[in-house]
Amino acid sequence: MKVELLLRPHPAWLEHLESLGGFDVTFPDDLPSELLRLTVPHEDVNAVIADRPEPGGPRWWLLERCVHSLVSTMGRVEDPPRFVPLPELGPYFYVHVYLAALPYTRRYHRELGVPEEVSWATFTDLGRNMAVHRKRHGTGGLHAPDWFMLHARGILYQLGRLQFNRAVLGPSASEAVTVAGLPVEPGSPSLGVHIPDFHGSLTPEECDASFELARSFFPRHFPGERPRVMTCGSWVLDDQLAGYLPASSNIVAFQRRFHLLHRFDDSEMLSFVFGREADLAELPRRTRLERAIADHLAAGGTWHGRIGWLPF
Repeated sequence: MKVELLLRPHPAWLEHLESLGGFDVTFPDDLPSELLRLTVPHEDVNAVIADRPEPGGPRWWLLERCVHSLVSTMGRVEDPPRFVPLPELGPYFYVHVYLAALPYTRRYHRELGVPEEVSWATFTDLGRNMAVHRKRHGTGGLHAPDWFMLHARGILYQLGRLQFNRAVLGPSASEAVTVAGLPVEPGSPSLGVHIPDFHGSLTPEECDASFELARSFFPRHFPGERPRVMTCGSWVLDDQLAGYLPASSNIVAFQRRFHLLHRFDDSEMLSFVFGREADLAELPRRTRLERAIADHLAAGGTWHGRIGWLPF
């Protein structure tokens, strides 16, 4: 297998990787314990170990350069070319990329003074997204392999129920925030807000605690950045849900925190709520949320993602 041939459809990424060259890559001595610490599902552990790339093997060239890309952009908000799914490399290739990058990320966290418990809460999103992959596809793998780039590069942190990543405002969001009276412009520092799966209910109390943690964590560990707003883009913010759910629901309470902006197409809702995609007639209606989503679609409606912001 010639890995470079797989990358030809992605010329910008290939050029970036070739410009970096090789890198010093090692794996944990006790790989099973490390995988379990990262909450990798037990049924995946043996397969991940068996799939480890060998030095000098056909996947090693790409492994070295992927790790080099992560480490060379550590802490930088600007994204490098993002990893793309390459099924030909096996379902766990990017798991090994992140395992090899983890010592460098941990060192970066220590240099910032990030508490150990925050570091490991953040890193366990690797195992979570392997569980998401199995939930959606019924097989082992890593869901959205580019997502964990934010964690591995020291950009995203799990703080209680929610995740927050360092970011900058785009033109449309900055315009809306400026109209609301806050002095921002395109490129101003901001925080992105994310709602991880497999982490319990989205209660107002737990969200309050997460936002308060974020408001103290980022000024302490990134004092050179002064975000004035946090933004979220999610199907959870589709205000059509408020027409189906009670005002006391956690989702509606979460929506009320935000000033809602434009809608966008979002294909994640059905997979996030139901797991594997199914025909409309086969969607379960076990919960109020499932009934709301299925009934809206059955009536000819469409769900959307929505962007929202709130003051930092």
